[in-house]
Amino acid sequence: MKIQSFLILVLLVFSSTLTMSGQVKSDNVNIEKDFFPFSVWYSGGKARAPMLSKITESSEAEWRKDLQQIKDLGFNTVRTWVEWATCEPEPGKYNFENLELLMTLAEEVGLRVFIQVYVDSAPDWVAHNFPHALFEAQSGDIVVPQSAPGACMDNKEVEDAILNFYKETAKVANKYPNLFGWDLWSEPHIINWASLDYVPNIQFCFCDGTQNRFRIWLKEKYQTLDNLNKAWYRNFTDWNQVEAPRFSTILSYTDFVDWKTFIYEKLVGDMQARYDAIREIDHTSLITAHAVGASLFQSPHVGAGATDDFLMARPLDYYGVSIYPKHNRPEGAWSTTTLRTVMDFTRSANRENGGWFVGELQGGLGTISLLISDPVTSNDHSIWAWSAIAKGAKGVNIYAYYPMSTGYEAGGYGLINLDGTLTERSVNAGKIADVVNKNQELFLKGIPVKAKVGIVYNPLTQMVGGMQRRDYPAAMSQSLIGYFQSFANHNVPVDFIHREHIEKGELSQYKLIILPYPIMFTQEAAKELREFVSNGGYILAEARFGWNDERGFASEIIPGLGMHDIFGAREDEVRMRENVTFTVNGDNHPVLKGFKSGDLLNGSLYSQSVKLLENSNAKVLATTYEGDPAIISSQYGKGEAILAGTYLGMANFSEIVPNNDKFFLNLLNWAKIKRPFTTSEDGRSSNQIEVRLQDSDKGYLLFLINHSVNNETIEIDLKVDYDGIFTLRDVINEESKNINSRGNILKLNLSVNSRNASVFEIYRNE
Repeated sequence: MKIQSFLILVLLVFSSTLTMSGQVKSDNVNIEKDFFPFSVWYSGGKARAPMLSKITESSEAEWRKDLQQIKDLGFNTVRTWVEWATCEPEPGKYNFENLELLMTLAEEVGLRVFIQVYVDSAPDWVAHNFPHALFEAQSGDIVVPQSAPGACMDNKEVEDAILNFYKETAKVANKYPNLFGWDLWSEPHIINWASLDYVPNIQFCFCDGTQNRFRIWLKEKYQTLDNLNKAWYRNFTDWNQVEAPRFSTILSYTDFVDWKTFIYEKLVGDMQARYDAIREIDHTSLITAHAVGASLFQSPHVGAGATDDFLMARPLDYYGVSIYPKHNRPEGAWSTTTLRTVMDFTRSANRENGGWFVGELQGGLGTISLLISDPVTSNDHSIWAWSAIAKGAKGVNIYAYYPMSTGYEAGGYGLINLDGTLTERSVNAGKIADVVNKNQELFLKGIPVKAKVGIVYNPLTQMVGGMQRRDYPAAMSQSLIGYFQSFANHNVPVDFIHREHIEKGELSQYKLIILPYPIMFTQEAAKELREFVSNGGYILAEARFGWNDERGFASEIIPGLGMHDIFGAREDEVRMRENVTFTVNGDNHPVLKGFKSGDLLNGSLYSQSVKLLENSNAKVLATTYEGDPAIISSQYGKGEAILAGTYLGMANFSEIVPNNDKFFLNLLNWAKIKRPFTTSEDGRSSNQIEVRLQDSDKGYLLFLINHSVNNETIEIDLKVDYDGIFTLRDVINEESKNINSRGNILKLNLSVNSRNASVFEIYRNE
């Protein structure tokens, strides 16, 4: 359920129809997103999820007391769960007495119910009846479940049983008027809740069901066996001979790319099947799921089965994430950058959904066996909850009400104490919930201001080298975060965008596209990127752009995929170095404003020099240690493109490099981007004062998140469409005052307490 480590990732296309309105797609379904749940996880008694308490004569009174206390604290929803192993102990014989009692009591006290469905812990009869469907590792080892991890859904008997369980649960829940919504899958992977250390570099799943499903996928992609043989460099004579790769070779690694791409597509298909099962019964309730953490931090080389948040969000009304900034061990606590990255990445992945959910928000200190985090405080919850809402979250679910009663997490993650007594943080969390509940419409309709900067998330880059490559597993995430944290520290709105957004030409809101670590790219994305620049867009691409195409084939010229003409240059030499510095040529370009000749920019991993093409209009902005062109800018059509022969973003992770930071901020002026606001505290690289702006029906929502240990005062220049008198309403403290704007600038001088947040509604008086 929680994060021991951020796992895995890769991707491919999964089609689905989405809208940007306040309603959600789905055939013949019209879901109004008209309620903001602020909940705690509780399922009756003190059993930890996914376990369920045995009902006794005293259960009704005890549960009613707990639910009333949850309501009295300020929460509007309770997040309960059902577990397959307990609720279907025999095939076709269902037991939902826990769910029915909880929903009845929750309705009595005035709480809505949000249902988490768990099928990763399967009834014992599943393994007994369907031994052919057990998970199989690449070594051939079969996983006999100990309740978890269940069996493989790629086998029809297991799939039917799982989907029937979803439908039967929906039939019961749908009878209750206080049903709010569903979470279909907690932290999706192929295999969950099992540590199988006896197989090195374990990968899943290689059972016959998955192999057959993979063959069907390959037939759709390649059409003929001859085409597959050409791609994989093989000699199959029958489709039944085709199997997923279990190890690497020196030859083509297209088989690895196909296998990992299939896995990520498969997981989206599994999510869609669960969604459709609920929708068959329940036509109106909100349907979500939530990831273990932002897929930006995941890698396809870990075998439990990773996900791509952008793809997983597509079948759902909202996709969410687990947030455990103090999961275990004090030294493992999240930085401000990590917290913001996880939230903004999840927000970006839900771009078409218009919002996202905090599926799990850490309630109390974390424990993993003997490991214990620092205490979770009321200030932590203020920072975490308001940060999420500021970034467009439309639901917050705190995990959990009671601490874990059993297992290696025993005693951890509780909002209250195990003896039922309240904590200071539970009272504070309830107050936050109460503010949200009193301002439902305000927070539901608030939309983060549109970003003009897009940082490209392209997990294909993790495929280069195939199964063999494990040298730099964090290169992609560090490269993206290196750019993101600079913009975030300067309070510049920025999105993560998927490579598929480029392939589909969905770039109209952006003026600047940054392509960190772009060593594998697709022909279709390159084509649309060319169109973007030609029509007046600005791009920055890093070293060895398009080194490999989507098949894993090397480009004849780098930058690859024919993109060398956009940059007006081709790769000359590349050197691999631990420390890379480029020398700036002076202030001869907008991105070099404030630099002088001889200043250095820091790179990482590669030092790539280029040769300018004949008749190139490229300007050399910086040179390698050897004095060769390394960063160049070239006009193409109505736009302009910069090629940087190293990984500037990776070098800016995790510590900010001042010159890199300045260079990144200069990109905004280069791309003619007008910021919606500026602040007196922009650019802090520690103790940040985070400012987030949302558009609302009446005007704006302004969030101040003080990550500093000090009380802070901040000046904000907010651009407005016209001058006049504006009302500034403190949403948390319920206080208001009027302010005049001048020159279309609303000047604000605001204070925010240490490790806390302030929220203001701003609107012009008529």
